Amino acid sequence: MNDFYSLLNHLMELAPMQRVAVSAIPMIFAITVHEAAHGYIAKHFGDNTAYDLGRISLNPIKHIDPLGTIVIPSLTMFFGGMFFGWAKPVPVNFGRLRHPKKDMLWVAAAGPAANFLMMVLWVICLKFSFLLPEMYVQPFELMCASGMLTNIVLMVLNLIPIPPLDGGRIAVSLLPYKAALRYARVERYGFIILIVLLFTHILDKIMWPFVMLTIQAIVSVFF
Repeated sequence: MNDFYSLLNHLMELAPMQRVAVSAIPMIFAITVHEAAHGYIAKHFGDNTAYDLGRISLNPIKHIDPLGTIVIPSLTMFFGGMFFGWAKPVPVNFGRLRHPKKDMLWVAAAGPAANFLMMVLWVICLKFSFLLPEMYVQPFELMCASGMLTNIVLMVLNLIPIPPLDGGRIAVSLLPYKAALRYARVERYGFIILIVLLFTHILDKIMWPFVMLTIQAIVSVFF
């Protein structure tokens, strides 16, 4: 357990460009697989919008937003802040879902669920890193730690109940109809709210306890 926390500390202490280098692949796939999962579940529940546009794909190029997937995440890692980023949102026409209000929950939850599964995959990769030639072990371990941390942060971030985050749409799905309509109106201000929370570091204070709790749970299970 102590060795794992030492690895995380080593990751956080890397020079900015080194941290960006080991985090690039995990970061891109964490964001793009998250979006593809939304499209896949939307198709399952009756909305083929993302499918028709070719967005249900694990090809990162189809999902990369130059600002949200590359520039902003790199800057947040470079300056040591809380990881923050986004991909091009997968288009979902909630009106085409078989049961729009109920099915919205599953479409929204698909993204954080995908991040959880990717986090577990990176943990498994870390457990088998000893099979690599010695010179590659430490860089690969750092990449795995970054993959784990990135997916935890994205999962926790997206579960915050502010529309248009997934947590906000889950909340809209669960609220009574009239309350859901009122709450959904927050979406037009949601991105501004998130940017303010990020740059005032309030977002760090909200998220970090949940991030650490998740890390502790994963460590207790796998290490």
